[in-house]
Amino acid sequence: MIHEIQAKTLLAHITRPDPWFGIKYNMNIYRGCQHQCIYCDSRSECYGIEDFTDVLVKVNAIELLERELPRKRAKGLIGTGSMSDPYLPAERDYRLTRQALEVIARLRFPVHLITKSDLVLRDADVLADIQRVRASVSFTITTPHDDLAQRLEPGAPPSSRRFAALADLAGRGIEAGVTMMPILPWIEDAEEDVVAIVRRAADCGARYVMAGFGLTMRDRQRAYFYCELDRLFPGLRERYERAYGDRYSCPPPNVRRLQAVYEALCEELGLERRVRPYLEEPAEKQLPLF
Repeated sequence: MIHEIQAKTLLAHITRPDPWFGIKYNMNIYRGCQHQCIYCDSRSECYGIEDFTDVLVKVNAIELLERELPRKRAKGLIGTGSMSDPYLPAERDYRLTRQALEVIARLRFPVHLITKSDLVLRDADVLADIQRVRASVSFTITTPHDDLAQRLEPGAPPSSRRFAALADLAGRGIEAGVTMMPILPWIEDAEEDVVAIVRRAADCGARYVMAGFGLTMRDRQRAYFYCELDRLFPGLRERYERAYGDRYSCPPPNVRRLQAVYEALCEELGLERRVRPYLEEPAEKQLPLF
């Protein structure tokens, strides 16, 4: 179900830009997600979302952004996509992500969108405007196989549509890449599949591929994930329990091999392994009259 709420704040300041995504300000217009990926960490109790099948829409998000963003003295990447995809199906009607991008473009801030949806193509015109400062779009792709993607990420467009959207944006000169994470042990960790994702990303014009081999699990997220394993991959839950117990970090057994193959392939194809940091251009100094 969709619930409209009034939020108190929108932008969260990150003291140090994170080394993975380069984000300085985090923005979540939605909470909860219609993509319903079986592994999503946002189901964890620490995030305070009681029912992750519900989507909370911050209907006053643009009003908050108009108030908060001009007060930011330091420019940095505004990231979105951590607690919910900015292009979940509800965005087709609410258009809040697009309106937020229009504010960001007007105030000349950079942005980093992380999404599993080709709906982002609707806003390519605004992203092209933001690109004059900096616009990065990362498509999360965890498998090259559409049928597997539909099982693991049932509400999201299949991987092939994400690759097509990546190629479209790259062809327009907008910086785009892939977040290849999480790679689920015994489900997505075949070496040939990792190679296929990286090579196809390069063919589509990606600037970077960021990899996360394995997944993290805690409390409610682990319980949900295991229930989905029982439904989709009978018998695999027991394998996870034997290998990881209650551990938070759960890498695949072949993680070192996957990491080495991934790094060598990125080097071969000229792909970065992180989003390059945003460096604000210094203000021009006024020349002395005498």
